[in-house]
Amino acid sequence: MARNQRTIKNPVEVEGVGLHEGEPVRVVIRPGRADTGVLFLRKDLPDSDPVPATLDALAEGERRTLLRRGQAEVHTVEHLLAAFLCLGIDNAEVELDGPEMPALDGSAAPWFEALGNAGLVEQKAARKVFALEEPLVVEQGGAVLNAFPSEHEGLAVSYTLDYRAQGLAPQFVECRLPGTDMAADFAPARTFVFAAEAEALREAGLGAGASEENTVLLGGDDQPELRFDDEPARHKLIDLLGDLFLLGADLRGSIAAIRSGHRTHHALVRKLREAMEQEENHGRLVRDTGMDIREIASLLPHRYPFLLVDRVLELEGYRRAVGIKNVSVNEPFFVGHFPEQPIMPGVLILEALAQLAGTLLLRRMEYTGKLPVLWAIDKVKLRRAVVPGDQLRLEVEAIKVRDTMGRVNCCAKVNEHVAAEAQMVFTLVDAG
Repeated sequence: MARNQRTIKNPVEVEGVGLHEGEPVRVVIRPGRADTGVLFLRKDLPDSDPVPATLDALAEGERRTLLRRGQAEVHTVEHLLAAFLCLGIDNAEVELDGPEMPALDGSAAPWFEALGNAGLVEQKAARKVFALEEPLVVEQGGAVLNAFPSEHEGLAVSYTLDYRAQGLAPQFVECRLPGTDMAADFAPARTFVFAAEAEALREAGLGAGASEENTVLLGGDDQPELRFDDEPARHKLIDLLGDLFLLGADLRGSIAAIRSGHRTHHALVRKLREAMEQEENHGRLVRDTGMDIREIASLLPHRYPFLLVDRVLELEGYRRAVGIKNVSVNEPFFVGHFPEQPIMPGVLILEALAQLAGTLLLRRMEYTGKLPVLWAIDKVKLRRAVVPGDQLRLEVEAIKVRDTMGRVNCCAKVNEHVAAEAQMVFTLVDAG
């Protein structure tokens, strides 16, 4: 069953040292508007763009989840994102003055406590829900993740940890959301490392901020005091839940993880998003913020043959929009554009993205009576040909909207493959 989105009631502040970078950092978490998601704001980089907690911002990070947008990076976000997921917090602004979230005590418990103290507020917007209909599998280097449908409401997750080669007996843990008391039973589980690999990790530039206060050292001369007999497995499950937050929807189904880490978690989330997008594209997963062609035509001044958005699948506030363009062989431009081997002109793909971006910007009430005009376009990449029979999935995200100017990231895909991407700047002028 769908629920309304939530944010926190009051701001909260946390300070600490990053686990891998070893730099002190101050974090302030503030309430976020509906449909804006979780945004990380690097206050030490005042001209940088907000970094969204989405797959599109995911970057390669060793033994951590790392997000990047432009020059701004945010490292080791998984514990905070796990707290957001378990507490059902969908929208927040996370301000920080450094590149990495603080390790605190090495667990997610301090984040659960801080967010719990902040209080929760229900918002007047529905949370997206994705019920898994077909099984998915990810296998990488001995790690396995199985995701499959479930007859029960909510999400069931199990984790099997197997480090017998390092002298640690196998461990198995499981939880259910909602149902399990995650704050008590899983959040306190801390980051761990094996003594045999600790020095190599430091030489690789990792763990600069690791200490006895935030990292459990396994396999050393002294046996550490554990919070749970199976604390390592519980911590791995928390990491998995943090990575699942990047899906941007409440997942309904079951996940069984064996020896998985961040890289395999991210691969699974990508597969889940592909499956979710297929459901959206075929009309089986519809949000009430969608628009049909008549509603689009009532908002935009474009008409055939230059109205290039067939349907808006969803609008998330004025931050993000998703639409589709069905490319038919009867498109008038195919008559003269390589007629023997029809290819959709790249400029028209960009025009379709611009129209969807205009739809997004015009949702703001203060823009009533305005017309979005494309002012500048940058970072254009045309990556593959679009031909008759293709369905273009159009995705736009407003990264800066100030007064009558808006900067938007745009991406067009065909069957999950990027066909075109660009960054566009619009100015809004009086329609008259």
